[in-house]
Amino acid sequence: MSEAALVSRIADAGVARARSTELVRELRVAAMEGDEKRIAALLAELLRLKGLSRGQRIALQQRALLNLVHSLRSAALSDDLTGLHNRRSFVQAGTRLLDLAARDAQPAHMVYFGIDQLARINQSLGRSAGDILIRQTGNLLRDLFPSYGVHEVLGRLRSDEFAALTTNDEHASRQAIMLRVRRPQRNSAVPALTLSVGVARFNPLRPVGIEELLQNARRAMNEPLREATLSGLSSYPA
Repeated sequence: MSEAALVSRIADAGVARARSTELVRELRVAAMEGDEKRIAALLAELLRLKGLSRGQRIALQQRALLNLVHSLRSAALSDDLTGLHNRRSFVQAGTRLLDLAARDAQPAHMVYFGIDQLARINQSLGRSAGDILIRQTGNLLRDLFPSYGVHEVLGRLRSDEFAALTTNDEHASRQAIMLRVRRPQRNSAVPALTLSVGVARFNPLRPVGIEELLQNARRAMNEPLREATLSGLSSYPA
């Protein structure tokens, strides 16, 4: 093979690899949007990649499809707006944390958060305003529970409901939460973010399942004597 032909083949292979990476991104978007026609077209293009030997083409196709599977698996376990666990993933990760807490005889706490009046805000100001409040809440939880990913699990369970599971007593205290929340100047673009909070304790000597613990924390959020409202958070990073 001449030097020019070799250079051309290498260049073609580089273009094909770049396009396969782009195809993975486009396939992920199409899959998340449920665009079956677009998925079929992208898969067909992936099968017809030019400028490669048969072995190179198969290797690239396999790599692209594996990357797509990993991307979809990751997307299936996280919330698109906040990047936190979705409910399914939160239950899985939270169950593992509770199992460890029971094994080590360590108490844990489920903290439940509800965004007040999110449906009304979506109706009056549009869903984009509600999305800002949802992202602000996700960032707030990361700030309140800095050990997430290790000793704490954070998740968005429903459109307006979030939860944090922690083994840190201080992080589960309503008083501590209120003290640690920043209170920036109100952003006039969206309403102030207000959250209701409920806490349920996990007793390792009398363990309960995560669904029961979530229900207990959600009920506590609605009990007048145990309710707290966090306000003035409209400028929290979205």
